[in-house]
Amino acid sequence: MTVIQIEKLSVTEKIQVMESLWDSLCSHADNINFPAWHSEVLQQREEMFNDGTDTFIDWNDAKKDIRNQLP
Repeated sequence: MTVIQIEKLSVTEKIQVMESLWDSLCSHADNINFPAWHSEVLQQREEMFNDGTDTFIDWNDAKKDIRNQLP
């Protein structure tokens, strides 16, 4: 898919493409080399969650919230 093709997509279609890309990346996560700082950030966020200074919501709920904000 080219940039021009992506630009022609609706917002909903762009989100669907992003979800497909994410699913593809996740299915091959064992083959991806992540930078060391990713682990550091994840550790910090886990510590913040464990001590109650941060929260998170379910990914499906987050997607619904995003979709509800779209025109």
